[in-house]
Amino acid sequence: HLDTDSPVEGTGLVYDDRMTQFFCLWDDKFPECPARLIAVKEKLAEYSLLGRCVAVPAREASEEELMLVHSPDYVELMKSTQTMTEEELRTLSDHYDSVYLHPMSFTASCVAAGSVLQLIDKVLRREVRNGLAVVRPPGHHAHTGQMNGYCMFNQLAIAARYAQRQHGVKRILIVDWDVHHGQGTQFIFEDDPSILYFSIHRYENGEFWPHLQESSSNAVGKGRGTRYNINVPWNKTGMSDADYITAFLHLLLPVSYEVTI
Repeated sequence: HLDTDSPVEGTGLVYDDRMTQFFCLWDDKFPECPARLIAVKEKLAEYSLLGRCVAVPAREASEEELMLVHSPDYVELMKSTQTMTEEELRTLSDHYDSVYLHPMSFTASCVAAGSVLQLIDKVLRREVRNGLAVVRPPGHHAHTGQMNGYCMFNQLAIAARYAQRQHGVKRILIVDWDVHHGQGTQFIFEDDPSILYFSIHRYENGEFWPHLQESSSNAVGKGRGTRYNINVPWNKTGMSDADYITAFLHLLLPVSYEVTI
C-alpha cells in the first residue's frame, strides 16, 4: 500500500554503458555516436547532479513490451541484426533514412526502451517524483515497423502504452521539443484520443528534415484522434528561449489543463 497523501521526492536517473557500445562501422563521422551519450553524463557530473538523483538500474525491454508498439516482424528483423556481417548491416541500413546498424544496436535499443520503462514504474509507484532517462539510440522517429532518423524502437511510445496497460493510466501527454519533428510518435498515436502528442520543432515550411507535410500545424490527428495532435512548427531559425516559453505558457499549458481524454 502506498501513502498517496505523502509528498514524493527525488528524481530518478537511469544510464547504462551498454548504450555506448554501438557505432557506425563504416563512417566514423556519423553524428549519432557514443560521445553524445557520454557528454550528457559528463555534463550532469560537472554540475554535481548525479549525486542529487536516485540511481535507477537499467534493464532490457522484453519482446512483448517492444510489441506494445512495434510489429512482430519488425522486432524479429531487429533481432536478426545481432548476427549480421558489416556488409549485411550496411545493406539493410541503406533501405532506411539516416540509420546505421551495428551488432549491438538491438541490445542497446532494448536497454534504452527498458530504461524508460524502469522510470515509468518508479514514478507511478511513487518511489520518485520524476525521472530522466539518459539513453541512446533515440526513439521518436521510429515507426511501428520501420527504423528512421537514428531511431530503432520508439521508447516514448512504448512507455506510453506500458503506462496504460500496466498502471491503468488514462490520460497521457507527450511533449517533444527536439529540433526535429517526432513523426514516428505522431503516426503511432494519430488516431488515438487517449494520448495527446505535442511537438515543437524546426520546420522551415517543410525544408527541414524530415521534410513532411505531416510536420505542419495542419496535422491535428485522424479519426477519433482528431484534436489530439498539436504541432508547433518553426518556419525560421534562431528561435529564442522567449519563443519557447511563449509557446509553452500560451499553448501547451492551457491545452494540457483543458483537454479531455
